[in-house]
Formats: sequence, structure tokens, C-alpha cells
Amino acid sequence: MPPSVSIIMPCYNAAAYLPQSVGSVLSQTFTDWELIAVDDGSSDGTLDWLQTRTDRRVRVHTQVNQGVSATRNAGLRQARGKYVAFLDADDTWAPSFLEKMLAALEKRPDAVLAYCGWKNMGLPGLRGEPFTPPDYETPAKRETLLAGCRWPIHAALTKREAIIAAGGFDPNLKNAEDYALWLEVAGTTAIVRVPEVLAHYHFHGGNQASGNLARAALQLLDAQQAYLARHPDFAAQLGRVRRRDLLYGNLLKQGYENYWKRDLPAARTIFRRVMRSGYGRARDWFYMLPALLPMPIHESLLKILDNSSGKTSRNPENRG
Repeated sequence: MPPSVSIIMPCYNAAAYLPQSVGSVLSQTFTDWELIAVDDGSSDGTLDWLQTRTDRRVRVHTQVNQGVSATRNAGLRQARGKYVAFLDADDTWAPSFLEKMLAALEKRPDAVLAYCGWKNMGLPGLRGEPFTPPDYETPAKRETLLAGCRWPIHAALTKREAIIAAGGFDPNLKNAEDYALWLEVAGTTAIVRVPEVLAHYHFHGGNQASGNLARAALQLLDAQQAYLARHPDFAAQLGRVRRRDLLYGNLLKQGYENYWKRDLPAARTIFRRVMRSGYGRARDWFYMLPALLPMPIHESLLKILDNSSGKTSRNPENRG
């Protein structure tokens, strides 16, 4: 008899984290699950560790390295449960995650997805505080979901048939692949919130490369544009002005975030993309136009600004 829940865990050189992540699965109060751990061509001891597990609910699949989207899709092809959850090999769940998420979905037969709150482990200050998202099941849900990813991949439980109908993960996306899937799954069907922090997103130190920050923002834009192209009625309903605000306003906000952190490589890449679309107010273009200059000149201009009257604290995105 198939399990109620299939848990898909993509694994790539994750041997150091697997005892904690798999341990959080083994500690679930709801026990009718299968864990499909897909080793994506690891070169450390990941596969050896997985193959020594004795719990029969843990199933191991191995493949040559193909990336996280293809790895999750490989797990989906083997999944047998009515419901599917995704847990990356370095993240964890609270022991009651599956029990509470499944109960929420079973109370709402019309809902295809349940989502919950999460905590960023290893980040200082407010970024490390627990966060419980609002109830997105409102008349504006589709716009809200289009504007950005609203929960991390391991903070959701979804009906498998809905994921299959949505086509699974886009292997062409190295970022925003989960955003693209949630948008397709949840945009026009009911979802339910579990207002508790049940998922833990672990940060392990080190800074994300600037190129990856820009790539993440641009691939989210790609996913937005692809969704609107597949759903022209929704695009028409939004209208041109609202579409541009949701797409390029969101992108510009990310560009500013990088700019004020003085992450110029990422900011310049994003600003150039926004300018190509013709989006932004005159004041936005004041900040974006220097991105067309050679990097040394741009850096020199910023040094002048930084040494002047505190202009770096005047983020236009924070002005009323």
C-alpha cells in the first residue's frame, strides 16, 4: 500500500548535513511517509551515508549530476504518495510538520497546497526571526503570488496530482524554479495556511556570489513572463501598467537592495535590465544610469557620494 506522503530530498555533496535533515524526517509524529533521497552525482560521502540507512521508508536513487530541478523531478517520478513535500538536504522540519500540514489539507478538500511559517537559522537580527506568512487565499492571491515567492520550498505540502498537472520543475531554471511551480499550482486553486513556524531554513555562512544574486532576480523575471505568456487572460486582466509594476518594479526593488549594500556587480546587471524595459521614475534613472558606465567610473562616483552628505542612507525605495 503506498504511503500518504512522499518526501523528495535532492542531495548534492550534503554528507555533513544529512544526519540533521534526515533525522528531522525520522522524528516526524506522522509516520506514513516515504523519503526519496536523490543523489545528484555527489563526490563526497553522500551516497554512502544514504545507502547505509536501515529504515525501509528511506529510498535512495542516484544519477549523474543534472541540477536541482531535474533531481526533484526524478524524485517526483518515483513518488507514490497522494501528497508531496520537498526538503533540501541541509534544511529541517519541526517534528509536527507533516501531521499539522496534512491535517490542514484534509480539512479543506478543495485545497491543493498547505504552507506554513519558517525560521532562517544562522542569520543575525530580524532576518533570523521566525516568520509566519499571512493568509494569501484572498481575491488578490494571484497577483500576490506573481509578485514573488511567498514561502520556501520546504514550507509546503502539496497534492501530487497538482504538481504533475503543473509539469513539475523547469530544469532550465537554476533559480526561481520553486516560485514558478508554486505560481502554477496555487494561482487558481485553493491553498490553506498553517499559522505556525514548522520549517527551518539553514544558512551555513559565506556570501552568495554577486552573479548568483543577479541571476536569481532575472530568472524570477523570466518565470513571471513565462507564466503571463501561458495565461494571457490573466495578463490582460492585470493591464499593462500593473504588469510592469509587478515585474519590473519587483526587479528594481532587488536592484536597489544590492545597490545600497554596494554590491555593484549585481545592482548594475539588474539596473541595465530594468532600463532596457524603459521602466522607472526620473529619480530611479538617476541611480540606474551610472550602471552604463565602466565599473571603475561607477565606483569612483559612489565614493564621492559616500563621502558627501550621507546620501547612501537615502534609499528612494524607503521614502514615502
